[in-house]
Amino acid sequence: MTSMVRYKSKRLDCWDKGKELVLGHYQNISTAREKGKLLILSCAGTPYFMFGGLGDFVLFAGEPYGATVAAFPDFSLKCMEAFESKGYAQDMCGYMKNFCGSMYIDKFLHGGPFPKIDFVLSSHYCACGHPFWHRIVADYQGIPQFQIDDDVEHPRSGKREQAIDYVLGQYMDAMEWMEKTTGRKYDDEKAIECMERTQRIEVLWGEINLLAGAVPSPIDAKSLLALMPIHMLRRNEDISVEFLTMLRDELKDRVANEIAILATERFRMGATQPPAWSYLKMFRILEDYGVVFVSTVTYTTWGVFDFKDNGEVLPSKTSNEMGWPRPKNREEMMRTYLMWKKSHKRATFGLFGPNEENTAALLQLAKFWKVDAMALMLNRGCPPMNVGMYSFVKPYLVDHGMPTIIFEANYADCREADPARTIDTLVAFLEGLGLRRLPKA
Repeated sequence: MTSMVRYKSKRLDCWDKGKELVLGHYQNISTAREKGKLLILSCAGTPYFMFGGLGDFVLFAGEPYGATVAAFPDFSLKCMEAFESKGYAQDMCGYMKNFCGSMYIDKFLHGGPFPKIDFVLSSHYCACGHPFWHRIVADYQGIPQFQIDDDVEHPRSGKREQAIDYVLGQYMDAMEWMEKTTGRKYDDEKAIECMERTQRIEVLWGEINLLAGAVPSPIDAKSLLALMPIHMLRRNEDISVEFLTMLRDELKDRVANEIAILATERFRMGATQPPAWSYLKMFRILEDYGVVFVSTVTYTTWGVFDFKDNGEVLPSKTSNEMGWPRPKNREEMMRTYLMWKKSHKRATFGLFGPNEENTAALLQLAKFWKVDAMALMLNRGCPPMNVGMYSFVKPYLVDHGMPTIIFEANYADCREADPARTIDTLVAFLEGLGLRRLPKA
């Protein structure tokens, strides 16, 4: 713990391009309707490539916007107070409070009034309240909405084929509804092309996250979180394929030449979630101890992985690369994507209910990243996320030899983020493992 190695380090060459693409998406939201593009509200996890069958569109995903607002506490407080003044409880999802509050005060974080949305398509896969959140927006703006009960995400019966059929039927109904609602003829081929780009982008994002497992790490969690909106919000676009290919190739070069994101890396941590968005400075403070956060499971590992029995974790392949037949129509498209997505094991911390398979995958991923410890955040803004954190997930990791710490915060409500307590908790944990602050250079 006291050894001191200084690696070569430099800024990512493609950093400015990445930030430009992130900001560009929010500018696209502001100008979508005046440019004749559909502006659609949905979950970031929705298979929104299907909107491509309607022509040009821009996704306005609630979670990333709510997180971005949270990074600006003064603006966020105005949004949350406006939301709560409508009679909603303070302990509701912070992303929801920031998004709906921004709508209520009619101010878009990136300038101008809050955008008018064309329609809402909501998925029930999230137990945090996305359908309720989206209904609030649809009712307030007076726009059409369609809600899907996505049972595939959390199958309880084990009958995955039946679950896929159940969800597939709803997506088929949704596409027919979108045609009638927008008056646009649905183009199956354009939607299939969007699906192929989506798969390519998810595979690239998986490769990028796995490259973070090199020693020294060529990229860290705070950088991945900053670039994540490209993958999360623009995975229907060619420009995202181009950028993520560029980023992946740059990371490969950094690995080959041992170029670190943190020159003084000497202790590696994995995290299940980011810290409070209002306190990303946490990462910088812990760098004084030589700590690099390799990645965070909830968001940055949204790529598709293959977990091997020998402990390896490999990026997957697209359905086309796996030899699956190319879809010929919208029904085959949706079935292909749902089967492809659900054919991969997910590394989670027991999201909305722990289970051994997913927590074992989390441990396998942590070991692949070569992390020395895991940090689990108890998110006060989302009680369902915390189920089993103390009783199952942490004990499982510790019993399998992975030092693990739990700290409390709130993704998106700065009133429930205690920076001093968070740092004190993490520093005490690290010092208990023998780590000390590095001497000043």
